[in-house]
Amino acid sequence: MLKGLSLEIERGELFCLLGPSGCGKTTVLNLLAGFEQPAGGAIQVDGRPVTAPGVERTVVFQGDDSLYTVAPERRRATAERYLDLVGLRGQGHKYPSQLSGGMKQRIQIARALVCESPILLMDEPFAALDAQTRSTLQDELIGIWQQTGRTVLFITHDIGESILLANRVGLMTAGPEARMKTIVPVDLARPRRRSDPAVGALYERLADLVSEEVRRAGALR
Repeated sequence: MLKGLSLEIERGELFCLLGPSGCGKTTVLNLLAGFEQPAGGAIQVDGRPVTAPGVERTVVFQGDDSLYTVAPERRRATAERYLDLVGLRGQGHKYPSQLSGGMKQRIQIARALVCESPILLMDEPFAALDAQTRSTLQDELIGIWQQTGRTVLFITHDIGESILLANRVGLMTAGPEARMKTIVPVDLARPRRRSDPAVGALYERLADLVSEEVRRAGALR
């Protein structure tokens, strides 16, 4: 459950939301997507209230293919453009069973991009991938974000991933009644690598903050 959570994400920002397991990170995403409604408070996009799912907010794991709302010739051209953007040129004829795990995640990103929504909501999209594929997709996501200028909310439990990706990292407190503990700017040049001492120093800072919340959650049980 969330209580008193306040968050503002800037247009064109890549914002990572981090926190202990069960703190409500996915609930925040569902609220922003319009899948759930808050019991109190308000959610707004460009000053307009969020009361339901909308085309300006696309979730990466969204199953419906919004291409079918437009003419066939435009569907194909748009699909091919975004397949090319995620590195899958010439793979559009394949079925899911013919794709690797990394390719499937690229398709998930392309599916979200093809709706041409200005806001992407991503719920731990790389968590199940092997380390090498995950690193590659992190780099590709940065490139896509830089090319498209989309606003991205990226949910993760991986501190290193949040540092490599984000303009800012928002750290939530442990539940129940989770809120925003702090927001940490990531003022590091891109591309970023885990071996960079500056990345390591920020990792330690965030790890200490996360550990505080994990210990607090344990004390509350």
